[in-house]
Amino acid sequence: LEATMDGYSVMPLLEASCQGDIFVTSTGNKNVIGKSHFEKMKDGVIVANAGHFNVEINLEDLEKLAVQKRTTRKDIREFKLKGGKRINLLGEGRLVNLACAEGHPSLVMDMSFANQALCCEYLVSKGKELEKRVYGVPKAIDANIARLKLSSMGIKIDGLSQEQREYLASWRTGT
Repeated sequence: LEATMDGYSVMPLLEASCQGDIFVTSTGNKNVIGKSHFEKMKDGVIVANAGHFNVEINLEDLEKLAVQKRTTRKDIREFKLKGGKRINLLGEGRLVNLACAEGHPSLVMDMSFANQALCCEYLVSKGKELEKRVYGVPKAIDANIARLKLSSMGIKIDGLSQEQREYLASWRTGT
């Protein structure tokens, strides 16, 4: 729904297979792109996985369909199918941001590690009070990390006044 409302064409992957030029999976599931999709794809498409290990793209299907394979450049493997159609696979179907780049940039990783460290601190201080279940990161921790990151970048933002915080928290006067 969100993609449609943002103006994107939304359709089943099999239908999109004959229209798209670049396919990037990010589902966390296996065999998202397989034989039926490869057969419909245009010549020269690029296929990559940004989701979950190397199982989202059915590499076995692609290997079986290929009559010829070659490395066209670093991290790009071309699979030529019967009829001459070429499918370009990035990073052997592994997580493209790790396989074809330098991994996660430090600009992101510092926030990730801060999140993990502050969540560990939270668990040490509050763990005995918590039920045994999965919890999301407390909003206060996320907000603190965001403030620290912005500050480290020399960026200043407005904060809420006490009156604004009370208004937003109230069902009696807030929206």
